[in-house]
Amino acid sequence: MSIIESCSKPINKDSIKGISPKQLVSMYEMMLKIRLVEDYIGRMVARREVKTPCHLYLGQEAVAVGVCAHLKKDDFVFSTHRSHGHYLAKGGDLKSLMAEIFGKATGCCRGRGGSMHIAQPSLGLPGSSAIVGGTIPLAVGAGLGISLKSRPNVAVAFFGDGATNEGIFYESLNFARLKNLPVIFICENNFYSTHMHISKIQAVSQLYKIGELFDIPSFQVNGYNIIEVYTLAKKTIETAKKGKGPVFVEAFTYRWRGHVGPNWDLDTNIRAKEEVYWWVKNCTIKRLERLLLGEKILNSKKRKDIFRKLHAEIRQAIKFAKESPYPDKKELKDVYA
Repeated sequence: MSIIESCSKPINKDSIKGISPKQLVSMYEMMLKIRLVEDYIGRMVARREVKTPCHLYLGQEAVAVGVCAHLKKDDFVFSTHRSHGHYLAKGGDLKSLMAEIFGKATGCCRGRGGSMHIAQPSLGLPGSSAIVGGTIPLAVGAGLGISLKSRPNVAVAFFGDGATNEGIFYESLNFARLKNLPVIFICENNFYSTHMHISKIQAVSQLYKIGELFDIPSFQVNGYNIIEVYTLAKKTIETAKKGKGPVFVEAFTYRWRGHVGPNWDLDTNIRAKEEVYWWVKNCTIKRLERLLLGEKILNSKKRKDIFRKLHAEIRQAIKFAKESPYPDKKELKDVYA
C-alpha cells in the first residue's frame, strides 16, 4: 500500500503505544485550533474584513503539529507564506497572530508582517517569507550557529514542494551535509506549486530522493497521519540533536483551499472536484478523532468542550485584534512607498 493510499485508512491503534493520552489529546486540540482559526480567517477574507493576502493551512495541520510537538522554545522554526499553522504549533499567541493579520500594532510583528511574514524570535520563529525557498538557507544558518556554539538545539525549515525547484534549496542541502548541521528539512508536499500539479513540474516526484543525493538520511511520511509524523519527527529531531547531521522529510499532505485566499479552486479546472473531496473526506483531524473516541481517550463531552473553548478563544482574539490600534503614523519612516 502506498503512502497516499494509507491516507484514507484508519490510524492503527497500535501506533499510539508509548504516546500518553494527554499528548494525543493535546495534538488533536492543536490541529483543531489551527483548522478553526484558518476557517475564521478565510471567512473574514471573503468578507473583506481582512485585507492582507492569506495563504491558509487548512488540511496540512498534522505536519506542523507532529513536528513542533517535539520542539523546545529555543529550537528554531523557519516558515513560509503559509505560516499560521507553524506559528500556532510552535506555541504562538493567537491574539498576537490575529492582530498581525489585521495589521495592528499589537501583532507579533507590530502590524508590519501581515499574514505572509509572521515572526516572533522570542518563540523560536525568527521569520517567515513569501519568497519560495527563502527561509531554507536561513534555517541552515541557524543550524550553523547552533553547531558553532555547541547548543543542544535544532533548526527546522518548512517548505512546499515548489521550493525544491530553487537553486538555494540544493545549496542548502549541500552545506548542511558538508558541515553536519542540526537541520531538519520538512517538505510539505501538497502536490501543487501555486496552481500547477507536481507531475507537470518534477521529472522525479519522489522528492525525498533529492536528500539522498547529498547523503542525507531521507524519509517519506504520511502527512495525513499525525501519529506517523509525530513518531518520525521524534526520531529525526533526536538524531540531529545528537550531532548526526541533517535530515530530510517529505510529508505527503493536501491543502484544501486554493493557493491564496478562501476559495476552493473548484471553478477553475485547476483541481478536480473528486480529488479535493477525497482529501476532505479523509480529513486528518477526523481520522485521529475517530481513533481517540474508539480508544476512549476522548469522549463526546470532552470533544464538545474543546470545540466550545476554541471557538471562544478565537472570537476573543478577533475582538482583541479589531479593537487594537494601528501602528502610529510616526513609525511609517521605516515603510517605503
